[in-house]
Amino acid sequence: MSAVCATLEVARSNIAEQAAGRPAKRRGRPPRPDEDLVAAIKTVIGSLPTYGYRRVHALLVRQAREQGRTPPNHKRVYRLMKAHGLLLQRHAGGAEARRHDRRVAVERSNLRWCSDGFEIGCDNGEKVRVAFALDCCDREVLGYVATTEGIKGEDVQDLMITAVEYRFGPVNRLPQTIEWLCDNGSGYIAHDTKSLAREMGLEPRTTPVQSPQSNGMAEAFVRTIKRDYVRVSLIPDAPTVLDSVP
Repeated sequence: MSAVCATLEVARSNIAEQAAGRPAKRRGRPPRPDEDLVAAIKTVIGSLPTYGYRRVHALLVRQAREQGRTPPNHKRVYRLMKAHGLLLQRHAGGAEARRHDRRVAVERSNLRWCSDGFEIGCDNGEKVRVAFALDCCDREVLGYVATTEGIKGEDVQDLMITAVEYRFGPVNRLPQTIEWLCDNGSGYIAHDTKSLAREMGLEPRTTPVQSPQSNGMAEAFVRTIKRDYVRVSLIPDAPTVLDSVP
């Protein structure tokens, strides 16, 4: 047999296995049952239907670690969600893309805060407008204001005071200057708003016109709020929305 295998340039061990008629052994560990994992996935997306497989996997890993179990592999989560039609539709965004080279995120907290606003339309036609402030390092929400009117300069000033007191307590001035990144909304560029910001130690920084990417962290937060909360919540009227904002 050795001479024949050498002549044919095939493995002797393979020919010996075939001659013995033994069935081929399956390599690797046996597949794990999928029913429990599919049920866990459906439980997650039942309350968070806008989550894709990456975010579902992150929650499943957190649950597994809390319960002392081995977390699932993200490829397995993707395979099961694809097989059961649980993946989200692909969204490529708008057709127009503006170039922005500056990095919004910073390496530590309390170097740059960003702010923006968004609108929530209620089922009865009422509008709720929200403005918020984020830390550009840890992305924590430092404060917000919500109103059924437009976001005015007084609202932005209240937001600034709320953010400062949240991080530093009732101080008159910050221990170090912090950038305040925002767009060119009337409430943000008002003279009284900029004056109060500088008195407290905030340095206003406005983005270029028609360049939302310059405040991309705040824009991403708006998209998350609208996708993961507004779209899947009951919003019959303004009082309901105002109660749900916190």
